[in-house]
Amino acid sequence: MKPVFEKVIVPTGASWTLFHRRLPAFPFEWHYHPEYELTFTLNSLGQRYIGDHIAPYGDGDLALVGPNLPHSWQSARPIDAGAPHVAIVMWFTQTWVDQVLRPLPEFHATCRMLDAATRGLGFSPAIAAEAHTRILALLERDQTAQVIGLIDLLAVLARDDGCMALSSPALAASGTTGGDEARIAPVLGYLHERYNDPALSVARLARRVHMSLSTLHRLFHRHTHMSVTDYVTQLRIGRASALLIGGDRPVAHIAEEAGYRNLANFHRQFKAMKGVTPRAFRLAYRERR
Repeated sequence: MKPVFEKVIVPTGASWTLFHRRLPAFPFEWHYHPEYELTFTLNSLGQRYIGDHIAPYGDGDLALVGPNLPHSWQSARPIDAGAPHVAIVMWFTQTWVDQVLRPLPEFHATCRMLDAATRGLGFSPAIAAEAHTRILALLERDQTAQVIGLIDLLAVLARDDGCMALSSPALAASGTTGGDEARIAPVLGYLHERYNDPALSVARLARRVHMSLSTLHRLFHRHTHMSVTDYVTQLRIGRASALLIGGDRPVAHIAEEAGYRNLANFHRQFKAMKGVTPRAFRLAYRERR
């Protein structure tokens, strides 16, 4: 679906924005903005969407989104049902990076990391844990101390050997997709609503959006750089991953909710995408926590 432009407001007397978001849920809001966005989530389990990357997130997840890269977080449930979902969000501009950090040779590694954020970056649990205290401390500081704290935080993140690029290079380079947006929006909207329908098929989708199969395949690949089938698989496995880390439901029930009629097929596709079985994925997540 078409990403919505979001206007980021910078407070008076500040050069960047720090926002402490506490909500009953994080809705799916597909959007973009020219600012970098560093988001740290607490007490929340769900899925994050960055460019064409879909993955579960959990407590203490930390991700950096580059300028104009579409993204959204969508919560599934809080860890503590009596407390809100929390996201501590930091926005800063390319101009801020170029004027504050880039002239200083000590921040060459930090600037390389920020340049790589055009694809979105996910940070390792170890670095996210190290950043946790620094991020919470920002909330208690005055504006002068906050900007110093942000610079220190970015320098810490630049040391992360486990940092991973998320979105495909082509999508990151193109940003939002111009003339195809009106045509692809109903396609993506339908898939996000119906991806867990076992009866979903490419032929059915083509009829729904009034396209030939060849037109649909060509348009979809140009926009997402993957096939419709691969995109649906990402949505289903992403949903299953969020359910696996969010509770104790049997794997068979989770597979069915994610859109799989055949449990063996679910296991095969899950292992192909995640490298482990669903049960091992759940156990590994709990060990990390």
